[in-house]
Amino acid sequence: MIYPIIDAHAHLWLKQNTIVEGKEIRTLTNGKSVFMGEVRQMIPPYFLDGRNTAEVFLSNMDYAQVSAAVITQEYIDGLQNSYLHKVERDYPDRFLCCGMVDFRKPQITGKYKRLVNMGFKALKIPANRLIINTRRIYLTNDEIMHILKDMEQADILLSIDLADGDTQVGEMNEIIAECPNLRIAIGHFGMVTREGWHKQVELARNPNVMIESGGITWLFNEEFYPFTGAVRAIREAADLVGIDKLMWGSDYPRTITAVTYRMSYDFVIKSDLLTDDEKTAFLGGNAQRFYRFKNPARLPYIKNMSE
Repeated sequence: MIYPIIDAHAHLWLKQNTIVEGKEIRTLTNGKSVFMGEVRQMIPPYFLDGRNTAEVFLSNMDYAQVSAAVITQEYIDGLQNSYLHKVERDYPDRFLCCGMVDFRKPQITGKYKRLVNMGFKALKIPANRLIINTRRIYLTNDEIMHILKDMEQADILLSIDLADGDTQVGEMNEIIAECPNLRIAIGHFGMVTREGWHKQVELARNPNVMIESGGITWLFNEEFYPFTGAVRAIREAADLVGIDKLMWGSDYPRTITAVTYRMSYDFVIKSDLLTDDEKTAFLGGNAQRFYRFKNPARLPYIKNMSE
């Protein structure tokens, strides 16, 4: 590659062992997990012990020539703060890791401060999980807003996944108005296959807001490779807010149960709907600037035995 590729949305964990919406999520063997009432192939079957480690991901990254990755979190994986703190310490040039507070539980301010004291420079909020049946935790409540303003002052980045459509867009507009210098990355490409996704993308018209495409191959899974609809959506979003506001993300490792890690981005390279400059920006240039990766690795291409 003549330019760095940076993954803006990936996951790591040592073990899944949590409850979400009253349902169990628990690591089994051979890549399977108990997931909210059924057994699912959470990750590829060669993850024999269910451990989704940085070292295995680095092997995939090196093979696919991905220079660096942002490690985000989700409540379905349980809190991985202790492990991710170690990962970023061990591989500072390859990973930026997000800490996560369980905003569904009390005493979030103290838990947030502990993450700051640990040295996390990014925080994840799976905001889509804050709408629980008839109960809803608003992103604009006093305690969360206090945390977000502190993040703005401390230059701590916010990675956030929103509920479908414009459900939480009003709250985000209020946050952006109150915290104009808070860097915000909105995940899952605004839940692009759901009605109203443009409203999330349009938040990137604000200077410090970006959109990342983590999970876009999952959202277009029925279409499958080469994900022409996904590229059309990238083109449409670029026309709405500019290609400089969009970043590639894989949602590794769940997405590589369907495609290889390289396939999760090379459909963009092979498309004729984007220019070479747009591909360069989307696949790494924008993320390098936004996440402040200083010297991303340039990785050689290794030929396959089948070539």
